[in-house]
Amino acid sequence: MASSMHHSYLDVESPASELGGEQDQLALCTPVTEGMGKKENASDVGWVERFESRVSAHRPSFCGRRSNPNTSPTQFQRLSRRLTFRPCIDSRTSEHMSSHAFEIASSRRFEFGKNWSEFLRVLDNSRIAEAEDSLKRRLGVENLIGRTFIDIGSGSGLFSLAARRLGAVVTSFDYDPASVACTRELRRRYFADDLSWKVEEGSVLDAAYVNRLGTFDVVYSWGVLHHTGKMWIALENIAPLVADGGSLFIAIYNDQGLASSCWLVVKKAYNVAPQPLKLVLVFGVGAYFYARHGVGRVLRLKRGDRHDADTSRRRGMTLWYDLVDWVGGYPFEVAKPEQVFDFYHSRGFVLQQLFTCAGRHGCNEYVFTRVSRATSA
Repeated sequence: MASSMHHSYLDVESPASELGGEQDQLALCTPVTEGMGKKENASDVGWVERFESRVSAHRPSFCGRRSNPNTSPTQFQRLSRRLTFRPCIDSRTSEHMSSHAFEIASSRRFEFGKNWSEFLRVLDNSRIAEAEDSLKRRLGVENLIGRTFIDIGSGSGLFSLAARRLGAVVTSFDYDPASVACTRELRRRYFADDLSWKVEEGSVLDAAYVNRLGTFDVVYSWGVLHHTGKMWIALENIAPLVADGGSLFIAIYNDQGLASSCWLVVKKAYNVAPQPLKLVLVFGVGAYFYARHGVGRVLRLKRGDRHDADTSRRRGMTLWYDLVDWVGGYPFEVAKPEQVFDFYHSRGFVLQQLFTCAGRHGCNEYVFTRVSRATSA
């Protein structure tokens, strides 16, 4: 199982500065048209080829490169690899950029940290309390006093703050420098000079960095690992962080099949679009969600079900910044609940709680417990 799962992540290409010579540089600036027009079987995504050929023809300033052709990608992965377009960046420029800055400049990553910095403007005590309640509800605890807690991909820092207020000794890290700054800002506001809350910049894909962190009673990563570009490696890397008897609380985008492939197109389009078009995409998706939610709520009321499913999933976030995060959130990967379950079950974890999004878009939430290594051995 583990072997096959490791091949399911999407490849993230290397910066231009890592390429060999001038021929490679020229290849980077060639639209991805190889293999177009080939007859696909009825289950394939022929519309992807037509879309890609039109984009390639009208966007000559963008460039791309095919992923490893020896893999057997799913429909979702095939779409992701074929729609790789980015502005051409001179290799001499890329040499002076961090890997994160390069990914932003080349439209391969959404600016999550920028979005979270805007969110901090509206953060108040009621939202912090909602985040605390979310942690308590999902972990089945009243507090985290005496426990260690690591927030992987801390983002705004809200859940690191919530864990600290619940009594945990907290470690936070994020790949995005702006997200690190957000988390440090919340620590400054609420726990200035606190030695029980450490904030760092780091990547969950950097195994050497992750292995230096130690083990924790609670390992938390909500809606982060599917944005790394190598989700299954990230899921693998965080497993050793969970102490014996500790909890692993993660949230991963649900695999909707064709619908996930459509969302992938939207997200890639957002990241290469100019700012006015980005707003159009956000408002368009927002209108779609609003209409669908309204119809769904009417149907629930007709059935006599007055429970609003969204209420139980409130996490102290805001509709607008969650919407922007959803539309622009890229890299983007998905998984079915049984895939995540099998992955961690084979590594000595027991599923304690599973909260699904009922087959819709969004995240499935998992709370695992690590069986004692001595017991499992």
